[in-house]
Amino acid sequence: MDIVNRVAKSKATVLITGESGTGKELIANAIHYNSDRKNKPYVKINCGAIPENLLESELFGHEKGAFTGAVSKRYGKFERANHGTIFLDEVGELSLPMQVKLLRVLQEQEIERVGESEVVKIDVRIVAATNRDLKKMVEEGSFREDLYYRLNVIPIELPSLKERKEDIPLLVSYFIEKYCNQMGRNPIKIDKEALNMLINYEWKGNIRELENVIERIVILCQSDTIFKKDLPKEILFVDMDDSEFVLPEKGINLEEVEKSFIKQALVLSEGNQTKAAKLLGITRHTLLYRMDKYDIKN
Repeated sequence: MDIVNRVAKSKATVLITGESGTGKELIANAIHYNSDRKNKPYVKINCGAIPENLLESELFGHEKGAFTGAVSKRYGKFERANHGTIFLDEVGELSLPMQVKLLRVLQEQEIERVGESEVVKIDVRIVAATNRDLKKMVEEGSFREDLYYRLNVIPIELPSLKERKEDIPLLVSYFIEKYCNQMGRNPIKIDKEALNMLINYEWKGNIRELENVIERIVILCQSDTIFKKDLPKEILFVDMDDSEFVLPEKGINLEEVEKSFIKQALVLSEGNQTKAAKLLGITRHTLLYRMDKYDIKN
């Protein structure tokens, strides 16, 4: 967060890069709300979510009659963000013609509405983000080099969540508080064992996946503390498939191990005995025999 606070005090353009779900929008939000523009407009747009034929009008606005369906004058995102900040998410998805128009905004601090020849001066700070490799795109000719350097004045590269596990406890606390507030419930705590399991999980979906998991837990947790049992089964049993089994020096109780795996298989299969047997690599008849042997209730 130290770099965010320093960047926020500047007016320079920022380019945030990182895998999908690494929290690029969270960083953009923090930059705006810690800047001198925090009380001014903050406008967001996903450049990859809007069809090419509508994007120019969405960004720069249009005059009445500029095209079929333009029944009235419309201000674009840049004008709405005047004196504030615009967040251009997935900027790597812009076509080359749109890149030219964005370059003009950065160079001249002005825009031209569709169907209007008169330019409009604007004062907008641009924060852009992408999960694409823009340098490689420049080399391939699919992204303008001059635009890349205009955007990349202050680069912020976000590593994947598994590369910054030290951030997980803070993020967990933030999301717990966020969703407790949304639900109107008192803040809940998280048990140390449960937190350690979250820290050691891979989080292939990065912060977005973590947030989804915490939201689900807060909704379903009925106590004032999140325990290991409250975690989703994909986290509880993450090591079952790819762990290497090592025999402890003191040995093991094989029957207890077998009982444990049968119980875990039943949990994973939500009590479906056929699925549980398949997980264990045995027949349903054998599973029922062993459940009876160890007095395991379904």
